[in-house]
Amino acid sequence: MRRTAKAQWWLLVGLLLCLPFAQARDDRTSSIQVVAVANLPAEARDTLQLIKQGGPFPYPRDGVVFGNYERILPQQARGYYHEYTVKTPGVQHRGARRIVCGIVPECYYSGDHYRSFQRIAEGW
Repeated sequence: MRRTAKAQWWLLVGLLLCLPFAQARDDRTSSIQVVAVANLPAEARDTLQLIKQGGPFPYPRDGVVFGNYERILPQQARGYYHEYTVKTPGVQHRGARRIVCGIVPECYYSGDHYRSFQRIAEGW
């Protein structure tokens, strides 16, 4: 009986120590701003149109699974999110801008290679 009480106490301590980390992740996902399609760069609007029509996409990696390793977007099962490149004028490579979509129209824009996201307002 005494062992059980001690084990329960340690379990409670462990859970309490993890609580701030769980809260921090929730704060990140809840702080995602919403952006209107009209306020996105023209190239992002072009990419949204390609996503809506199913391609063709200009980059071979467009449509690959986005892992959400940064855990900024809401947690979903692996394979839920897919990423697409937003062309950056004057850049000869893919650049840093992306659109990440779950089930369309749930899409997010990142202008800084996944350091931050804005949820794209529905209705596009």
